Amino acid sequence: MSENDILIVGIGGSLRAGSYTRMAVAKALEGAASVGAQTKLIDLREYELIHADGEDDESHYPPGVQRLRDDVSAAHGIVLGTPEYHGGYSGVLKNAIDLMGFDEFRGKMVGLVGVSGGALGAVNALNSLRNIGRALHAWVVPSQASVPSAWNVFEEDGSMTDEGLEKRLMAVGQEVARFAFLHNSKQALEFLQVWESAPHNPGGV
Repeated sequence: MSENDILIVGIGGSLRAGSYTRMAVAKALEGAASVGAQTKLIDLREYELIHADGEDDESHYPPGVQRLRDDVSAAHGIVLGTPEYHGGYSGVLKNAIDLMGFDEFRGKMVGLVGVSGGALGAVNALNSLRNIGRALHAWVVPSQASVPSAWNVFEEDGSMTDEGLEKRLMAVGQEVARFAFLHNSKQALEFLQVWESAPHNPGGV
């Protein structure tokens, strides 16, 4: 598998027109593309979703739910983006995640980006998302990016006025793509198989 075979999707947890969260996720996906990955921005406004109700009978679910699941299932890595609302991540993103589960997230690389209107950034929201990633048995990469005062950082076309924050957002996407490649490469899988089948070292402790 080459870097060009890796697909990284980004999900922005905001439905607002001109969303800074969507811009931040798009910038992270630019980072993934810069190291050779294929990318797809999932705009939840384009999916017909309902509130997750926890019922086993999903016959009343609109087609957009399965479309979301299929799009995320096809990915090797995921960038989750959220605005910080009242110290936490958005309900829009949580609902989208609740409509999915282990099948879409287990074993995949996940990167986190967040934005806020205030000066403190979205660290609280990202810490909570990190817990969700672990609960879904995903590999949440160490890097994350929080953009404070997003209204003062993003232009209408998605370009950024802060070069340092732009690099941090792109670095998240790059890290997700690189770890996804390593996790899915034939050489890495062969090494793990050899390592796991190696005889016990009698001289070890």
